[in-house]
This record gives sequence, structure tokens and C-alpha cells, in this order.
Amino acid sequence: MIGLVALHAVFGTIGLACGDRLGRRCLLLGAIAPAATFVWLIVQLGEVFDGIAVVQSVEWVPALGLNVDMRLDGFAALMVALVAGIGVLVYGYAAVYFPTGRVDLGRLAALLTFFAGSMVGLVLSDNLIVLYGFWELTAVTSFLLIGNAHTDGRARAAALQALLVTSAGALAMLVGFVVLGQAAGTYRISELLSDPPSGTAVEIALGLILVGAFTKSAQYPTFRWLPGAMVAPTPVSAYLHSATMVNAGVYLIARLSPAFADVAWWRPVVVSVGLYTMLDAGMRAMRQTDLKLLLAMSTVSQLGLMVAVFGLGTEISVTAGCELLLAHALAKAAAFMVVGILDHQHGTRDIRLLPRPTSGWGLTTAVTFVTAASMAGIPLVLGFIAKEEVLEAFDEAPGWAAPVALVAVVVGSAFSVAYSIRFAMGAVGRMNGRGSAFTADLSHGPPPTLFVAPAVVLSMITVVTGVVPGVLDTLIDAAASSLDPAVRDVHLEIWHGVNQPLVWSVTAIAAGAVMYLRRERVDVWLVRLQPSPVSSSTTYRSSLRGLNSAANRVTGVVQSGSLPIYLGVILLTAALVPGLLLVSGEWWPDSVEVVGTPVHAVIAAVILGGALAAAAVRRRFTAALFLGVVGYAMAGLFVIQGAPDLALTQVAIESLTTVLFVLVLRRLPDRFESVTPLWRRGLRVALAGAVGVTVFGLAMSAGSERPTTPASDTMVERSYPDGNGRNVVNVILVDFRGYDTLGEITVLTAVAIGTVALARAGRRPSTTGAPAASDSGGYGTAPPPLQVSRLVTLEVSTRVVFVIVMVGSLYLLFAGHNQPGGGFVGGIVAGAAVALLYINGGITEVRRLSRGQPWLVLGAGLLIATVTAVVPLLFGGSLLEGAAYTLDPPLLGEIKLTSAQAFDAGVYLVVVGLVLMMFESFGDDPPLSDAAPDRDPAHLESSRSETRVS
Repeated sequence: MIGLVALHAVFGTIGLACGDRLGRRCLLLGAIAPAATFVWLIVQLGEVFDGIAVVQSVEWVPALGLNVDMRLDGFAALMVALVAGIGVLVYGYAAVYFPTGRVDLGRLAALLTFFAGSMVGLVLSDNLIVLYGFWELTAVTSFLLIGNAHTDGRARAAALQALLVTSAGALAMLVGFVVLGQAAGTYRISELLSDPPSGTAVEIALGLILVGAFTKSAQYPTFRWLPGAMVAPTPVSAYLHSATMVNAGVYLIARLSPAFADVAWWRPVVVSVGLYTMLDAGMRAMRQTDLKLLLAMSTVSQLGLMVAVFGLGTEISVTAGCELLLAHALAKAAAFMVVGILDHQHGTRDIRLLPRPTSGWGLTTAVTFVTAASMAGIPLVLGFIAKEEVLEAFDEAPGWAAPVALVAVVVGSAFSVAYSIRFAMGAVGRMNGRGSAFTADLSHGPPPTLFVAPAVVLSMITVVTGVVPGVLDTLIDAAASSLDPAVRDVHLEIWHGVNQPLVWSVTAIAAGAVMYLRRERVDVWLVRLQPSPVSSSTTYRSSLRGLNSAANRVTGVVQSGSLPIYLGVILLTAALVPGLLLVSGEWWPDSVEVVGTPVHAVIAAVILGGALAAAAVRRRFTAALFLGVVGYAMAGLFVIQGAPDLALTQVAIESLTTVLFVLVLRRLPDRFESVTPLWRRGLRVALAGAVGVTVFGLAMSAGSERPTTPASDTMVERSYPDGNGRNVVNVILVDFRGYDTLGEITVLTAVAIGTVALARAGRRPSTTGAPAASDSGGYGTAPPPLQVSRLVTLEVSTRVVFVIVMVGSLYLLFAGHNQPGGGFVGGIVAGAAVALLYINGGITEVRRLSRGQPWLVLGAGLLIATVTAVVPLLFGGSLLEGAAYTLDPPLLGEIKLTSAQAFDAGVYLVVVGLVLMMFESFGDDPPLSDAAPDRDPAHLESSRSETRVS
């Protein structure tokens, strides 16, 4: 199951890389992953129908209950069938819908594949945290798909609204997941539902979870994002906003309802929200003239009905909900495809302009009436079977308010009949006006058979399962019983005799037909009786305006543009908050050892002297050198305290940082700002003193404590047996806490890219050759660049030293698992070697190190580390699980290789790539000397070659 999700990610990535070159074939490529998922599902159905869940679990952070748990049971199988089956048909439909030359088709196909994988992961997740991760992935991919036409302001606004609404609900849901998981003692959904917890905390958690489910499934009052999302291409709407993503909230409620339906407020809240949404959206759908908006509002209405029926949590309601979920997905996906066909061929979706079908439109017309009949619940289609079960579920629902809910369902069903007839009549041109002839002249003619084929397949399934519903017995039984084990022997039939649900169904059909026939008068009453006096769109826009206004006010105060103020606020907070907590308790140790050895006093004197000198000197470069002195002195302290790894890293970083300081400082004035008021200097001194005293107090307090260190002791003991390394520090970095390191180098990569982008954006070409004002920081004119000459002796010496240092960095890389060193310190040492080349030959010498760009080196390192971390998952292991291999080649003796070395190599490349990017951003070629002003770079290179030969 994890492999299926990964397969979607692989084909989505391929689509992003190659989609534009493949044209519409990228859609067929994207269909491979859903097709493979559907085939896999068919293979697994035997076990699922026997009541045996297919389970896969990979340990991630077992101590926190964060495992990648996947589970395929009957209900998950139903959802996967919809996601994968309809997904394949949508890809085929889109291959005809989109023109061949569409420039963003590859990205669109790739995003659809990513979304499909996210939905598959969501419905298969058996862990609350994993489910949340996939939940958010569906929100992100939906945002990108809705806003795919990023130059269209409406698309961007709709995408943002969908993301904000669903993500806000998801954040509340995450809190609910954490509280529920802690209360249950497990985050595994199957275990949690088999023995549901209780209590006030659980009830609060359920309320928060429902917020996320309601926003995802467009329940009142957050439903407005779904009609807005109709700016997306029709294949996207057919897939995301009718059959799959919007059902995610319904899926979650269906999972939780049988276990928590007995919570006092569960049924009243869930059923009330669902039925109110059904009625409100049904009224809105009856007044729409755009077929796509009509389907959007009808989708919201049906989602409300599904939420209500699953919210009952009874045996019959669970069965009815599964049937309704399947019937709705089949009918609504086909209906959206019909709207796309009409829009594609006629150039409009307005029922007042669509012409009547002519020869060649027979299949499309048939699909239109079948889907409309299923939405309305007309006999001999699957929608009728589902609607009968829903009415029976509410007829037998417990509680005093059950009759009221039943009446609401009947009224909502009447609305669904009315808007379904409106959809069918509008689609076949029976509601057009004078514009129909004009539209017919612009029509591209009847659609190709392949264009209609996916909708025909869905309609045929709707008809066959409506005429012979018994073919669904096993699937619905497995789905319903996986939600509620009390469900037994589901048997679907067309005719149950003349009973109460049939009477209610006939009543709804008759009332809906009358409302359509009297639609002019009904529309007037609907406007008056609209149950939503306040527009949710207005509320959303007002909220955004208020948020932006508040943000502007706050930003105007706290973001004044002064770097000293920003630093002062940060440092003052860092000094006051822990400082007050420190002095409120006993923090001074009983005994203080001022000096451990005489060398400590010498190093402390050097550190204090360097720090004071850095603060007192007026030249920027001199201050940077004194800061380097402080850093080297700290490295000496590490050596004395027995931490060679830290000392080696500190020395390498200080050397490289000094060079980078030079690169940046040469763009600034030689001296610091000299005009500073005395009171401002006093504030700075006071702030610096407060920070120093606080840090000193924290150091004394921390040094006085000698707590037990079981975790550290265990790491020392298990370093070689488990990590195959004797250097405990390196084993921790690349094995025990390798996931932290992976996150850190990912952040480092992002920071490097952002830094380079800012540095490049900050450069402004100068027509005079003088530095721009921004380069001098606004404090004067930066010094002119020095004219330097190239010296052969310096070049030769630098190259020799460069090779020695690079070999040393590689030694540190490969020996670091057992000796002082590692990928990070090795990369820093290699960066120092790169700095030598830059000092000698400028950026040209640095660029010769690699044929690829610096960001390729950076990306290659991150890729190697990520692949090393993920590969164990493919073989049933855990993330970053280590492996060791021993070789015994002739002459060389025994050689032991570990996967941690590959991970460390990735860290090494990330650091080297970062250094290369820094030089690429801040480094410039040194100008030629005055002795040879007429020599171009090519001539200079030729001269250098001749010098080497001689």
C-alpha cells in the first residue's frame, strides 16, 4: 500500500519533468498509477470480502505512536474503487477535453496524479497523524489544481479560499486527533474504534475533528469554497469536487460515527448540520443557470445528506450511507463530464443559451438523463436504491426529533428532483431563449465517441446496479460491516413492497416535478425563504479584509525597518524571560570552581579580549578578524575538554566564515557608522550587559546540575553494536538522530536557495562601475576594488594545498564514523579548500571545480541522504534503518561499509554545495591588473598555459 502511494509520487514527478514534451500523452502516463491501484484492489477483494483486512505497518517513531499504518477493509476498498476507478476514467476524459498544445498540461496531469496518490493514502491510513498528513496533501494539490490558471485572478482567489477554509478546519482537526489519540492511548484508528474512549476531553476532540470534516465536505456555513472551485477545469471538478476529495469529510464521519454516535450531542449536531446544508444548497441549486454551478450546489446538498445519514450511526444508516456514497460519485462524475462536453462543444454552460441536441448527441443525451435520474432517485437507477435506504434509515432513526429529520430529508429530496430535472432540461436545450440559435452557430458539432465514453461507462454502472442491485451486495456488505460489525447480510432489491419509504420517495418525486413545472413562482418563494440571511461569501471577504487591516496595523508598529530595533527586541526578550525565571529560584551552585586548569584562564582571557576588541574597533574587517579569534579560542577550549569533533568543526567553520565575511564586507563601507547618539550607545551597552549576565547565570545554573543521562549512556553503549561506529557523535548524527539531520540539511538547502535569491535580487548593475548605494549600506561609499596580479608561485602553492585539504576532507568523511570527523566537518574543510581557490583565482577558479551548477551539488547531496533514509522502507525496514557490509578484497584486507557512510556523503555534498552557492552569490572575479589592461580573459588563460609549459 505504501508502494502504491509512492507509485503515484513517481509518476507525478515524471509528469512534472516530461509532461510538456509528451502533450496529451502525459495524461495517459498519469493514469498508470490509478490503474495499477485499481488492479491491486481487485486482487485484494477476495480477502476483503471475507472480512480480512489487508494491513501494512512501518515503524517511524514508535515511542510516540507515529507509525505508517495502512489498512484496507471493506469501506476503504469502496473508497479506493472510487478514487482509482473514476480516476482512470477522468484521465481518459481529460485526454480528449484538453487541447494538444496546452502549455500547462504536464503540470496539470502531474498534480492530478499527486492528488490521486494523496486520496489513496488518506482512505488507506490507519493512523490519525498519517491520515492528517494525506488530508493536507489533498488540500495542497487541490489548491494547485483550482489555481492552475494562475494568471486568472478568479482562479487564484478561489484556490486561496479553498485552501484557507479547509486548512483552518484541518488545524482544528489535528488538535482533535492529538487529544483523541492521547485519550485512547493509541493513534491507530482500528484500535481506537474497537475500544472507543470517553470523557470530556474526547467530546472536545470529536468537536474539533468535526470542524475539519465539515469544512472538507463543504457543510454550512463553510460551503462557499466549493462553488468557487468551479473555476477549475471540468475534469478537475469531476474528479476532486464530486467523487473524491469532498467525500473525505464524509469518510471520516462514517469512520467515527458508529463508535461515537452514543455521545449525547453527536447525532443532533451532525444530523442538523447535514440536513441544513442539504436544504440550503438544494434551494440554491434550483436557481442556478450555469450547469456547473448547479452541479456544485447539488453536490453540496448531497454531501449534507451523506453527512446526516452517516451521522445517525445506526446499522441501516451505515448501509444506506455506503450506497448513497457510491451512487452519488458515479452520477455526479458523469454529470460533470456532460457539462464539460457541452462547454467544450458549444462554448457555454448557460442553460439559457444551450441549443437542443442534433444528430450525434444521442450518447450524451442518454448519459444526461441517466445521471439526472440517479441524482433525483428515480426507479431503475442506483440513486433510487440508495434514496430508499436513506429514507428507511431516517424512518427508523432513534430520538424524538427523528420525524422532523425525516420530513427534512423528504423536502431535500424534492429539491434534488427539481434541480435534477432542471439540469437535464437545461443540458438538452429545453430551457433556452433567443440566444440558442446563436450558440448553435458557434457549436463545434457532436462530441467524439471517445469523449463521451468515460461518462457512458459510469452511466452503465449506474443503470446496471439500479436494475440488478444484488451485484453490489458483497461490496456494500463488506463496506458497511467494516464500519459497524453489527451489520450482517446486506441484500439490495428494487422492490420492497408498498412501504413507508416508498411513499415518501414518491411524494418527493411528485413534489419535485411540481416545483420544476412551477419554477417561476417557486423561485420567488425560494428567494424569500432562503434560510441563509447572511452570505458566507460576504463573511469570508470581510474576514480577509479585517485580517489584512489588523496585519497592516501590527506590522506598521513592529516592522519599523530598523535592524538594531529588531535585534534589540529579540535579545531583550531572550534576556528577560529566562532571566526572571532564573532569579525566582535557587540558581547559584553551592560550590564554584572558577578555574579548572591554568589553560582555562588563558583561553578565557583570549575570548574576552577578542570580544571586547570586536566591539571596540571601528573597521568592519578588523572586527571580523577578532570574532575569528574568539571562535578559535573556543575551539581550544573544546580540545581541552576532550571534544575533538567539536574543535575540528569549530576551526573549519571559523576559517570559512572569515572568508565569507570578507566577501560580504567588501560590499560595505570600510568603517562602522560613526554618528551614534550617546543615549543609544548606553542602551546597547545595557542590553548587551543584560544578555551577558543572563547567559552567565544560565551557564552557572546548568553547570551545577548533574542529572542522570540514561539516553546518552545508552547511545554510548550502543554506538558500535547498533550503529557500527565508534565515534558516538557521528553515529548520533547519521544513525540514532539521522532523521533530525535530514531535516536540518533540508532546511539548510532551503536557506541556501533563499539566500542566493536575495543576494542576486539585491545586486543592481552600475553604469559607472562604482558600487550602488545599496552596496554601501547607505553610510557612504564602499572602497574601490583593488587591482591584483596573478602570481605563478601563489597558484602552484594554492593548488598543492587545495589537493591536500580536499584529501583531508575526504579522510574526515570516510573516517568520521570511527574517528573524529564526519560529513559535516569534512564538507566544511572542503569549503575552506574552495575558499583557497577563490582567493587565488576568483570565481572562475571556483566554477571549474564542478561541471554542474552549485545547486546541483546541493540537490545531489540532499537526494543521496533522502534516498538512503527511505530505501529501507521498500524492504520492510524502518526509516533510516542502518545496514553494514563487509568486504575482503585482496591486499586491502577487510573493509566495512555502512549505509550511514552514504548518508554522511549526502551531508558532505550539501555543505560543499552550500559553500559553492555562497561564492556564486557574493564572489566576483578579481579585475585585471593595470599592467595588462588590454588583455581579455581568453588571452590571460592562454598566457597562463604558456607559463606552465615553460
